[in-house]
Parts: sequence; C-alpha cells; structure tokens
Amino acid sequence: MDIVVKGRKTEVPERFRKHVAEKLKLEKIQKLDAKVISLDVEVSKEPNPRQADRSDRVEITLHSRGPVIRAEAAAADPYAALDLATGKLEARLRKQHEKRHNRRGNGRLSAAEVVDVVPGVAQLNANGATAAQEARDAVPTTMIGTLEVQGEGPLVVREKTHVAAPMTLDQALYEMELVGHDFYLFVDSDTKEPSVVYRRHAYDYGVIHLRTDPLAGSEAGGAGGALGG
Repeated sequence: MDIVVKGRKTEVPERFRKHVAEKLKLEKIQKLDAKVISLDVEVSKEPNPRQADRSDRVEITLHSRGPVIRAEAAAADPYAALDLATGKLEARLRKQHEKRHNRRGNGRLSAAEVVDVVPGVAQLNANGATAAQEARDAVPTTMIGTLEVQGEGPLVVREKTHVAAPMTLDQALYEMELVGHDFYLFVDSDTKEPSVVYRRHAYDYGVIHLRTDPLAGSEAGGAGGALGG
C-alpha cells in the first residue's frame, strides 16, 4: 500500500512525511480493510490569522476496491490535525469492518441506523447552491481556458470527477457517512437517474431525484430548494 503526502498551496516538510508514515499504521489499516490500495494525505494552510486555531487542515483519502473513505480535520498545527483526522479514519474503518461482518439485512444499514457523524446541514438556495457557493459566485469571475479566476485572483482550480456505479438509497447513506459529508451524489439503481441524499435534522435524511425531461424548455428551472427543509 502506498502513502502519498502532498501539500495544497503549502510545503510539506520531510519530518512531517515521516510522521505520517509512523502515524498511519499500515498493519492496523490493512487488518480493518484488506483491500486498501493507497492512502492520500493532503495538507493545506488557512492564511487568515483569525483562524489560527484551525490554520492547518489535513485530509486523508483511502482508496480501495470498496467505497472511498475520507476523513479531515483542522487544528493549530498539522500534527494535531493529523491526529484528529487519523482518529476519524480509524473510526470509519472500524464501522465498515463491522458492517461487512454483520449478517443482519445482508450487511446493509437502514437509514435509522446511520450515525450522524457530521453536525450541521448544508442549505441550498433556489439555484441549488450552498451559501458558501453563493458567496463565491457573487465575486466576478474570468475564464482563462479551462481555469477560473475569481476577482483579481487568486487562481481557483478545483474540479473532481468520480466514476459511480448505481446503488440503493441505503448504500448511498452508508457511503455518505464514510466520506464524512452531509450530502452524497449517486446514481439510483432503480431509476438509473442522478440523486442526492442529505442530512436534515438529528437522524432525519432527505433525498432529491433528478428526472430527465427531453421535452422541457431551455428556460426551465433547475432542482432548487433548501436541502434542510
């Protein structure tokens, strides 16, 4: 198994790279998930002095032949952030390990059994954007080729593409927990259409289905509304 440590807009000292290898115990991880292929550790730094207690962020992404598992944390220094992120990763690995060995319901969790590990609910506006996205969209942007520049800078390049196999609603809820997000985009195995499952309040969840309508006009509205509603 490979461990790749990289920095996003920051340098990663060799001492920290060695600490990552020591902290992420390969034997322990492979015992919980024998199908692990690689671990990506991304380190980033918040330049805002008002966020000094959360200035260093560490995101760990585990790739395997099963679902992707992600854990992230922020602290006053990268070593503390790594400790927190590692704890979250191991907790999610243990949960996945227990699920595989649980024969009830063919090993699947119902929506009521999914633990709410991420507080808060992402609210979407009428255009389907979060408040943070709406604030970013208010800044004038310029396209330079395929790159997007907000205002006079800095350059923003953040794009992700995932290959997704159709899955059930229960599986989507489970994988949302593994990546530690409060929403999860998936392809519904029944309808073969894109859908989003999201957290509402306490242990309540919601799901939005998109249905393609070839007869809809070009000015038809999108799937707006607040996820938390």
